[in-house]
Amino acid sequence: MLSEVKWGFIGCGEVTEKKSGPAFSLIPGSSVVAVMSRNPERARSYAQRHHISRWYSDAQELLDDPEVNAVYIATPPSSHVTFAIMAMKSGKPVYVEKPLAATYEECLRVNRVAQQTGVPCFVAYYRRYLPYFQKVDEIVRSNTIGKIVGVQIRFAVPPRDLDYNRTQLPWRVQRDIAGGGYFYDLAPHQLDLLQQLFGPIVHASGYTSNRAGLYETEDTVSASFQFVGGLPGSGTWCFCAHDSARTDRIQIIGDRGQIRFSVFTYDPIILCTESGQQEIAVPNPPHVQLPLIQQVVEHLQGKRICKLDSVSATSVNWVMDKILGKL
Repeated sequence: MLSEVKWGFIGCGEVTEKKSGPAFSLIPGSSVVAVMSRNPERARSYAQRHHISRWYSDAQELLDDPEVNAVYIATPPSSHVTFAIMAMKSGKPVYVEKPLAATYEECLRVNRVAQQTGVPCFVAYYRRYLPYFQKVDEIVRSNTIGKIVGVQIRFAVPPRDLDYNRTQLPWRVQRDIAGGGYFYDLAPHQLDLLQQLFGPIVHASGYTSNRAGLYETEDTVSASFQFVGGLPGSGTWCFCAHDSARTDRIQIIGDRGQIRFSVFTYDPIILCTESGQQEIAVPNPPHVQLPLIQQVVEHLQGKRICKLDSVSATSVNWVMDKILGKL
């Protein structure tokens, strides 16, 4: 149990600027005392801009800092397992960006070390705790749309500007760093949310293709899956669509209505029943990881139990690896 949670960041990229980083200092008894990046200038600049007292360019030096007693890992997925295991073996609890690792097998390694050391490892599936998605959960559990009979994910976006730069492609489309293409970066949030609503996915398969040829990893994915209770689901993801096809939607179909909602744009939730169609706007906090980080901090302080640990997060990697044919 920690009375004061003093964080060290391993990685200080884009996600830490607004989504997560500031939230660590907004919670009573929580502060950021050190940051690390392999790029010394980036680490120094981040520390200065965010008023953090120390910065490092070596992860082991940060872990050896006696003031750091918890670690946030905000690096690409391929290094999550290494840094998480280093931290846990140093006796320091870990909060890891999603997905937990670049493969399902690596997730199992993290789980084994967490069990052996007894040091907690949490994963940043923060959408579970956002008001927007808790409203979706409330509607589903209220039986407003009746028995759930089907689930569909539809996602399509145009290529990003960097996708056309063959000499410097984003790490998110480099399989050895990200685990796959954009599917491995974005689908985890969708799949995690659905498993929170309907239980674990126990069957999954998919087809992948590279339609645009901008990079080697898949840019188009189609999948079918089934939850433990027998509920069927399907999904399509396209990362090379025309802008007119841009889509961010999950549709939950019941025998007395349906819900449609977005995962990344937070468009108003659409509830359709016999009474008609209703739009429900639910605002989220400016730092979207704040509700989950508060859960993690209060868990480490002994005030509550946060269930979003590495074991809870591992099933997402299993589903993605099944869809991509990695298992």
